[in-house]
Amino acid sequence: MVEHPAPEHLWQVTVEHPPIGMCLVSTDGVMLNVNRALCQMLGYAEHELRGRTFHEITHPEDLDADLALVRAALAGECGTFRLTKRYLHADGSVVWGDLSVALMRDDDGAPLHFVSQVFDVTEQRLDRLRLLEAVAAVERHRRKAQAILDTVDVGLVLVDSEGNYEEMNRRHHDFLALAFPHGHGGLAGQLGAVYAEDGFRVLGRDEMPSVRAVRGEEFDDYRIWVGADPLTCRALSVSARPVRDADGTVAGAALAYKDVTDLMRALQARDDFVASVSHELRSPLTAVLGHVEMLLDDPTLDASPRRALEVVERNAVRLRRLVGDLLETAEGRATATALTRAPTELTAIVAEVVETTGPLAAEAGVDLHASLPDSVMAVVDAERVRQVVVNLLSNAVKYTDRGGQVHVSLCRDGESVELEVRDSGIGVDAEDLAQLFTPFFRARAAVERVVPGLGLGLSIVRSIVSAHGGEVLVTSAPGQGSRFRVRLPLERQPAAD
Repeated sequence: MVEHPAPEHLWQVTVEHPPIGMCLVSTDGVMLNVNRALCQMLGYAEHELRGRTFHEITHPEDLDADLALVRAALAGECGTFRLTKRYLHADGSVVWGDLSVALMRDDDGAPLHFVSQVFDVTEQRLDRLRLLEAVAAVERHRRKAQAILDTVDVGLVLVDSEGNYEEMNRRHHDFLALAFPHGHGGLAGQLGAVYAEDGFRVLGRDEMPSVRAVRGEEFDDYRIWVGADPLTCRALSVSARPVRDADGTVAGAALAYKDVTDLMRALQARDDFVASVSHELRSPLTAVLGHVEMLLDDPTLDASPRRALEVVERNAVRLRRLVGDLLETAEGRATATALTRAPTELTAIVAEVVETTGPLAAEAGVDLHASLPDSVMAVVDAERVRQVVVNLLSNAVKYTDRGGQVHVSLCRDGESVELEVRDSGIGVDAEDLAQLFTPFFRARAAVERVVPGLGLGLSIVRSIVSAHGGEVLVTSAPGQGSRFRVRLPLERQPAAD
């Protein structure tokens, strides 16, 4: 027959060896017995804790709450209670304990002693405090970031991969109120009073900046108008960048909406002014040139006045060209460049422009020469292409010092034709290259050397080439000249019209 330990011994083992602190406490708060776990938790030997009151090991700030529960138990209001409180470790540090207490009574109901269990929750409590501090720090940073974003005069919005609006600043709320006066549902692609750069055509869903951004597009200066009222509508320049997860997956996009209303209206006013002035100048210029040509046709005209009239004619022709450039630039901003395509002999056009530019180059002391094939046919607008060659050649001569060289070449490259104009001129700074085709922009070197011009020739070149479905490439460096390459498709490109 197996002998079992006495129940008293089993109870002693059960109380002494569990990982939870346990003790018997008299009704007046004296600790009668304590187990090993409680001694280790508080840093005392067993004999040091016996005879002490729980008041001595309880943090002063938590003692009142503990005593209130003890009094309630002794008064019969509760038989057990539980609280989380701080204990004082022997080394002076604080230990957090989860205390569970039961009041034991005799058969007559008189209180005998308290049985207490204490679970050490110091680490959990510290983790919780650290978490709360971290959450508070994050919230502080969030409020600071929001305050900063709300002071920025740019609308900012963050969308997720599904197009849901996650965050936006106050400025963007203002723009949404203009575009969606009846409310916005916080989802990319909603249609409202959002218009294209011309201010008239309503944008379709696929053209909305938010939809383009959600598709993963990255863009800058995408111009739109918002608001149906002409008095309060605003022009916005939109930029977008993808937001990626740690593994590189696109998780959404960030968009910035900058108010460029004043700029757009100033550009429109400038274009209207330029167009009006250009139209007004054309008629008197035509009259001047007509009468000069009539006088030059007179065989009895003496040499001296003839030379004077030829000077007048050259400058009037140059002025007419400048007026034409101004008018074309103003009209080109409002409408796409119109083309009249037909099979065209490009070699003949380039050779003709080289021949007519020859006297200008000779007068400037610039060596102009060309390498042209016998024939290159392409379906293009002949007059527009001639304008491209004229602008590139006149620029090359104008920006090349006396003694320099300008070389023109034309060749077929697969299904395209390439025109190259290379000079040994003053060149362009790297910082200016990006703006070289912007209307009215003039490179720093040209301004410093007081080279005449309006900064329109290259912008016209780009618009004509783009309308043909081609491209213009340029490489340049200060003091090392410039190289312009125009690539045009040989056949008609319907998508480019």
